[in-house]
Amino acid sequence: MLPFSKGLELVMKQKKVRFLVGSLLIVGAIGYLITMGISNTSQYFFTVDELLSQKISYAGAGLKVKGNVVNGSIQRDPNDYLDVNFLIEEKESSLKVTYQGVTPDMFADGREVVVEGTLGRDGVFHANTLLTSCPSKYEAEKEAGKMHPGSLSTDKYKEPGLKKTDALPKTTI
Repeated sequence: MLPFSKGLELVMKQKKVRFLVGSLLIVGAIGYLITMGISNTSQYFFTVDELLSQKISYAGAGLKVKGNVVNGSIQRDPNDYLDVNFLIEEKESSLKVTYQGVTPDMFADGREVVVEGTLGRDGVFHANTLLTSCPSKYEAEKEAGKMHPGSLSTDKYKEPGLKKTDALPKTTI
């Protein structure tokens, strides 16, 4: 009976070691994948002035840069309308941007944009994503109490004598 229990004990220890090694491999692999995913997708976010004032070279690194499109700087290739070159600026600094793709409807001179991509060694920003923000006039109108086009007025419900259910259209079946 004694030799059998020692063999069983040895088998149990081997199973525990295998389980421990397997668990460590799985945890290590998950940790490695998380680290690689974060390092590959992390990007620095700068304004044009911040990027150009840096002493460190960010050439080849993933960047997001915010600035305003310089008036008259948008140039499209006549043979390839999707190829766009333009300048973005902030205060005193400007940055040349190249972008290949469909531009947003709001993309125009003087508009605020955020470009995502890499800075080339030649100082040209190669964007792979171009984002525009809504014009600030909407925010000013909202603060002033004006309504956006297409929004509904709720003043009808505030008139004396009208209940919400009376103001709604009636449908019959």
